[in-house]
Amino acid sequence: MAGDKPPFAKLLIANRGEIALRVIRAARSLGIRTVAVYSEIDAALPHVRFADEAHCIGPAPASESYLNMERILDVARRTHADAVHPGYGFLAENAGFARACREAGLTFVGPSAESMATMGDKIQARRAMAAAGVPIIPGTVDPLRDPTEAAAIADQIGYPLLIKASAGGGGKGIRIVHEQAELDRAIANAQDEARAAFGDDAVFVEKLLQPARHIEIQLIADDHGNIVTLGERECSIQRRRQKLIEECPSTAIGAGLRAEMEEAARNVALACDYRNAGTVEFLVYHDEHGDQRFAFLEMNTRLQVEHGITELIRDVDLVSDQIRVAAGQPLGYTSADHPINGWAMECRITAEDPYTFLPGIGGVAYYREPSGPGVRVDSMLHPGMDISVHYDSLIAKLITWGEDREQCRRRMLGALREFHIVGIATSIPFHIAMLDSPPFIDGEINTDYVEDGFSMDTGLRPETTELAAIAAAAFIRMNGERPVPVAIQNAHNRAWGMYARGRRSALEQGWRRNYL
Repeated sequence: MAGDKPPFAKLLIANRGEIALRVIRAARSLGIRTVAVYSEIDAALPHVRFADEAHCIGPAPASESYLNMERILDVARRTHADAVHPGYGFLAENAGFARACREAGLTFVGPSAESMATMGDKIQARRAMAAAGVPIIPGTVDPLRDPTEAAAIADQIGYPLLIKASAGGGGKGIRIVHEQAELDRAIANAQDEARAAFGDDAVFVEKLLQPARHIEIQLIADDHGNIVTLGERECSIQRRRQKLIEECPSTAIGAGLRAEMEEAARNVALACDYRNAGTVEFLVYHDEHGDQRFAFLEMNTRLQVEHGITELIRDVDLVSDQIRVAAGQPLGYTSADHPINGWAMECRITAEDPYTFLPGIGGVAYYREPSGPGVRVDSMLHPGMDISVHYDSLIAKLITWGEDREQCRRRMLGALREFHIVGIATSIPFHIAMLDSPPFIDGEINTDYVEDGFSMDTGLRPETTELAAIAAAAFIRMNGERPVPVAIQNAHNRAWGMYARGRRSALEQGWRRNYL
């Protein structure tokens, strides 16, 4: 609370980019000094400049920097930090890292290593949920021993089904099986991928529920017996199980079902003695009688990428709450103290081609964020920045709030059209097309919509190379003889080549149309 003693003296943020910035801002609001860590190629990122101090932890590959526990803990020791916030991704759900922090005398801002381990093993989690009375997706609660066993289970629950890695995450170690002839190969492939990605080839069988919606419940629990649930987030707009757009609340969830799902989420937290912020993910579907049902999918034992939309409609600061809870402070509020207010959406802006979803790397030649009522941008971008192949493609999160869903959607469309990132391919055109699609407008979406029911008009594909060149030429002209980032100089060289080939008029027209 305002004026109180800071929960910690110094907090190390074991992450990069926009989430590191978000944690720094929350820590500052609590009077906590911050320590940033960065890889060699991230030295110019905003989180490095904004933290009270910053330390390099190694070369660009994550395995040599952001995943290197010893280097991070060494920085924590040398800077006399007393707590570590992992953000999301990298080491955020690594029980070994949480345990290592504890053994080093550091407070880990997140759940205990034991809770993390329970929920990180999908088979163990399913078993715990079944024992706690939480509905689970039909399937096995033990690892598969052989394909014969899988065939017997398939006869009981029916096709299609999923073979899933127990240690899986990020869509890895999953195979869809439509008929028995595909079963043996799917199991072998899932095991091979799981072994390579996670060092664990245990897999299980789960019914593939189609159509279904991906709905998650945000919760946060403290050491004083309080478990606060903050409603649902709709996460059904996804591709290959990677979320693209989130919103809350959901058009599919009424007050009755919301109450049931929040109660189930509390039971999940109780079953694994959970503390701090976490998200319980469910599938919502209709059974053979047409009745709406939900079933446990998994628990994310960390802060979610999409936490910001819950913050906007519930008027909470989840990151500050995480830090206070980690320090042993009570939450000091209940769900009823923060009722749903309005509607919020998030578009994950990624460095990907919006038509193929192939990664887009290169230099950011021009960058301009949208603004206005109900618009929030969580970003790490700046002109001249190079987008690396070493990290996740997420480069910014665009969030809007409205009094109702339609106002929120319109604000998002306006903000997307104002959001200019030139020099790399981004997902912005995809988001614009999606928000304008009739099923999305009507709220009639499911987890298969992007891949099975949605397509983009390739005739609208922008000339991103030309726009990059235009912006780079303008940047150099405006900045005179001052040092120019390599990425922008390269874009300028491409621009000069276009001018030399007689395209000057088209380039100038494009610049004036898009950036003046």
